[in-house]
Amino acid sequence: MTGRRLPSPGRLSVPRLAWRPLGGLLGPARADASQSLVALLLSATTSLITGFAIAGFEQRLRDFPGLLLFIPAAIGLRGNLFGPLGSRLSTAIRTGTFSWSWRLDSQLGQNVAATMATSLGAAVGLALIAEVFALMVQGSGGVDPISLTDFVVVSVLGGTIASLVVLGITLALAVGSARFGWDLDNVTAPLVSASGDFVTLPALVLATTLIGRGNVTTTLASLLTVIVLVAVVAVFRSNLLICRRIVIESMPILLLAGVLSLVAGLTLERSIDRFLTFTVLLVMLPGFLSTGGALGGILSSRLGTKMHLGFIEPGLLPRGEARTDIGITYRLAVPIFVFLGLIAGLAGALFDKSSPGILTLILVAVSGGLIVTTMVAAVAYLGTLAVVRFGLDPDNHGIPIVSASLDVVGALTFVGVLLVWGVA
Repeated sequence: MTGRRLPSPGRLSVPRLAWRPLGGLLGPARADASQSLVALLLSATTSLITGFAIAGFEQRLRDFPGLLLFIPAAIGLRGNLFGPLGSRLSTAIRTGTFSWSWRLDSQLGQNVAATMATSLGAAVGLALIAEVFALMVQGSGGVDPISLTDFVVVSVLGGTIASLVVLGITLALAVGSARFGWDLDNVTAPLVSASGDFVTLPALVLATTLIGRGNVTTTLASLLTVIVLVAVVAVFRSNLLICRRIVIESMPILLLAGVLSLVAGLTLERSIDRFLTFTVLLVMLPGFLSTGGALGGILSSRLGTKMHLGFIEPGLLPRGEARTDIGITYRLAVPIFVFLGLIAGLAGALFDKSSPGILTLILVAVSGGLIVTTMVAAVAYLGTLAVVRFGLDPDNHGIPIVSASLDVVGALTFVGVLLVWGVA
């Protein structure tokens, strides 16, 4: 008996998206790289818009001390939730186990239920951790931060609104992958990151209209906490084995990623004078971190899928398909970080943001980006091997592991290259 051979994840042909002028740079797997590059360009652009939006909400951030500390972690949570969802759907599509059934006990239904339950649980956990960090800032001489109930309302309500939108986008990408022949591993991480950046900030700002209202805020926070507890308990009492496994495996790494995102926020805050001297750096920072995370997400998704399909032979050093995918990641990093520095400089000039100059911004973006890409490649590959060795699903852990590591290393790298290039 013969059948159609499943195409290798690294060999999909998508001529509509092939970008021939960059073919030499992107290498032989040009179709895969072209899909990723288009998605990364969109992600970087929307992240720059997010940077301008954060600056535009300056007064609200002043009115609610501690909120700025929380925003990067809340935005990152969307990518850490829906990047793995896209990766799991990609694996199911490629292995032939996926079907469009909306029954709660179906594979799709359980994945959606697990993602939303995890979103709710992680939102409450992130609110608790953010309050602890905000009190630490207060103890070092800062002003009184917003309360725990305020954090709960912003995190759960704003996060849920954003999650519903990003969920729809993720499922639309799955439809597009089937309809147009996209490789979901190539586009999910950057496009989910882009949509998460673009959607989460307005949702959080909308939720801030309900905080600082005394008993009203306290009552709403209590109600939301009860809803979250009921949802999480319902998952654990159900017979939905896939759903329970996803929640159990995902929650710890999501909370760890949230902690490290908050640590990154503290790191950047200590270097605030540099960002105030050249405000265009505030615009470029979200794109720098988001691009590094998206590159890691693409690599993690591809490695996870190929590990499931048996295309990667585990070893301390990457070989074969793994080495090819890491090479593609570096070739993608060069043009996307050049673009990031260039567009940040042009946007800064257009909107009258103080800047060290476009050439310096490009040097900062590219040099810092290559350092971050090296870290991303190591963490993505070794992290995938580690979770497989422990019998866990790499689709659940790959992207959050990269994100958790990247936030701190990315922030330190960004500040470090500013020093190297003499940016005050």
